Amino acid sequence: MAKKYLLLALMLGSNLAFAGSTNAPDADGYTRPLESLNFDPSLHSEVYEQSAYQTMDVYDPFETVNRAIYRFNYQADQYVLLPVVRGYKYVTPEVARTGVSNFFSNLGDVGNLLNSVLQLKGEKSMRITARLLFNTTIGVAGLWDPATMMGLPKEKEDFGTTLGHYGAGDGPYIVLPLLGPSNLRDTSGFVVDTVANSSIDFLNVPTASSENPEIYVLQGIDKRYTTPFEYGQLNSPFEYLKVRYLYTEMRQLKINADD
Repeated sequence: MAKKYLLLALMLGSNLAFAGSTNAPDADGYTRPLESLNFDPSLHSEVYEQSAYQTMDVYDPFETVNRAIYRFNYQADQYVLLPVVRGYKYVTPEVARTGVSNFFSNLGDVGNLLNSVLQLKGEKSMRITARLLFNTTIGVAGLWDPATMMGLPKEKEDFGTTLGHYGAGDGPYIVLPLLGPSNLRDTSGFVVDTVANSSIDFLNVPTASSENPEIYVLQGIDKRYTTPFEYGQLNSPFEYLKVRYLYTEMRQLKINADD
């Protein structure tokens, strides 16, 4: 018994002596590693930012071409699209612009409904159906959006999310001319959605657009008008990497979203 008490006293004594040492370990077992950490103020913050974005791994085998298209989109946006949008806002009253946006948004709900049905999302399909009916009838072909005020907000689906819903991978990242960030799956989905909308010919708009191309022009202007993103607004030399990562993550969140 005496040996046990003696052993316990020796252990306590050694612990107290170690605790008083300047090299005593922290709770995690390390010996104050931050005390020897040196920060080099001569390094620009971009070095650290670049290191952070290198961890955001996105499959981009066509990066050289994608960056060239990204620069083209920037120039087209700055010198063509945004000036056209500013002119559109100058000559068109806000109530008319809202009506145009509502009209094209209502047309888009046809594709939203189709892809929601393909994904077997029953409740969402019913909500989109109700929204489409209310806006097409009460909203006068979609010029007005009573459905949102009735508690039926816009819910977007496309064939890219449908493919993702059934397990299709992103594929390589792609930057499309004028259209911007995409990937192989979403680009394929965009083509399918475009063909489907033309085939359905809702409200005879696709047929009328083929005879009057200015409708396509107006739709393109409205698309840019309602898109909040502007090239250069991130104010970072790594904007391409940020947009690439955010697009990929947002699309994955959309695919994983519940009904």
